[in-house]
Amino acid sequence: MTPPETLELHPGEPPRASVVILHGLGADGTDFLPFADELDLAAVGPVRFVFPRAPVRPVTANGGHRMRAWYDIVEFGAKAGAAAEDEAGLRASFAAVHALLEREVARGIPASRIVLAGFSQGCAITLGAGLRYGQRLAGLVGMSGYLPLAGTTAGERHTANARTPVLLAHGTRDPVVGVARGQASHEALAALGQPVEWHDYPMEHSVCIEELREVERFLRRVLAPVT
Repeated sequence: MTPPETLELHPGEPPRASVVILHGLGADGTDFLPFADELDLAAVGPVRFVFPRAPVRPVTANGGHRMRAWYDIVEFGAKAGAAAEDEAGLRASFAAVHALLEREVARGIPASRIVLAGFSQGCAITLGAGLRYGQRLAGLVGMSGYLPLAGTTAGERHTANARTPVLLAHGTRDPVVGVARGQASHEALAALGQPVEWHDYPMEHSVCIEELREVERFLRRVLAPVT
């Protein structure tokens, strides 16, 4: 599998860690450049930020309009569920992200120094790909999304990432991915024994400064230099 094309922010010296951030439906890797600029990770050391770009594909819920998407969406809102999931598209993106993680490892960043993060569709791919990856990652961050293919997660989660810390954050007023779907994902992961924390904020389908600071705290913790 070929990794997706990427945009990258490189530190001025050899990186000691990588943070990979997956964008949402119809967006682009550039959307999270300001997010990365706001993170203070000086305590971690030099960090490379990697922003993969999803392939352009038709999206059913948007009338078949072609846009960047990690997988197809059949229907938006509360009616969307496991029965309508694009399993083939999800699994193809899991594999592409695994290839990207392998490339980071080949570039000298141990998997244990990589955090995979994502927003909305990117959150779904983060959780699906991260939990199935064969090397222990430093952490997973899921924003305004959900756990995809939830019924197969227990059987397909790799033992390497069964104890990887997960941060989930969501807006309580989210009209795109309802907060209940995020909460259900948190409960499903907790039931599997996954170390997972939940944070919600009075916002819609977006990112707020309080959330950014929580992500910053999480990254500092899971990427803390080994002494």
